[in-house]
Amino acid sequence: MKFTLFCQNPYAFGILKPIMQDLKERGDEYLWFLTPNLSDKFPFENEPHTFDVEELTSFESDAILCPGNEVPHYLRGVKVQIFHGLAGEKKGHFKIRHYFDLYLTQGPYFTRRFNQLKLKHRNFEVIETGWPKLDIYGKDANKYEAEKKQLLEEHAASKMVLYAPTFSPSLTSAPFLLKEIEKLAENKEYLVVIKFHDLMAPEIIAQYKALAAKKENIVFEEEPNIVKFLLMADIMISDTSSVVYEFLLLDKPVITYRNNSQEILWDDQKEYSDLTERVVANLEKDEFRQKRKIVIAEYHPYNDGQSARRMVEAVEQYIEENGVPKRRKLPLLRRRKINKMFKQKKKKV
Repeated sequence: MKFTLFCQNPYAFGILKPIMQDLKERGDEYLWFLTPNLSDKFPFENEPHTFDVEELTSFESDAILCPGNEVPHYLRGVKVQIFHGLAGEKKGHFKIRHYFDLYLTQGPYFTRRFNQLKLKHRNFEVIETGWPKLDIYGKDANKYEAEKKQLLEEHAASKMVLYAPTFSPSLTSAPFLLKEIEKLAENKEYLVVIKFHDLMAPEIIAQYKALAAKKENIVFEEEPNIVKFLLMADIMISDTSSVVYEFLLLDKPVITYRNNSQEILWDDQKEYSDLTERVVANLEKDEFRQKRKIVIAEYHPYNDGQSARRMVEAVEQYIEENGVPKRRKLPLLRRRKINKMFKQKKKKV
């Protein structure tokens, strides 16, 4: 079979990498498609890839795997939504844009919601597989332990605190927690690692870089692989970011500020204060341990590291039952949007 790994943002690389590895083991053919904004960010230069929609069209995929929200309707192949996060409360997560034939869901919470939407729209299928970005949790959760130990020793600290807020201007805590993060760093037992989203506002990045330059036990990380820091950290601080759920699935405490989830099963604060006190309390008492188990069961109960394989097998199952579509039927306005977003060269007459 032939697969396209369809990328519009840098976060797609970590989600699709386990699928690429599985396709390699199976001997299936694959091609990475990258939008122009990723020209200097692609981490797998030796892997087959293209920025050209025409080349992608000629590839004639059997399936196109997308962590993003759009995919050209005119391409051959099953259009598969594999999602870029676990934050179901975020605007648009359950929005049906009609670009996809198949939704591969992360856990029961998502499966139930998309099955309800399937009954309404009747133009896609839903299969629960787990999420490939988290396969490392089941396969190699201790991968960065030696690096963590070295970092803590270098900074004479005993605990690693990760600050990973969202970039969304209406949801991010970053402008409001700068002084609280500085205060937290006064406790030399903590190594505070700052990891921002790719789209964080430049002026906020500059403020936190300046703080890291001033404080020896604050590290501003620009490495794109946030999973590495999720695995290493002892506790995380965030807000309304899907990374909250990724961290909770490791069964470690989280503190958020003004999270807008309908059901909050961790320590959420409504005022941008008392950060140091909350870090101490969560590390010492961990009062939300039992509630985290609900998140794990509902959002991603798979700890076997095989979600990427399940996704590939789900696609095979879909094709066996439905065949490979030459294109996706779309309303006129959505076709126009896609044609503008992914411009095709005009055919010569």
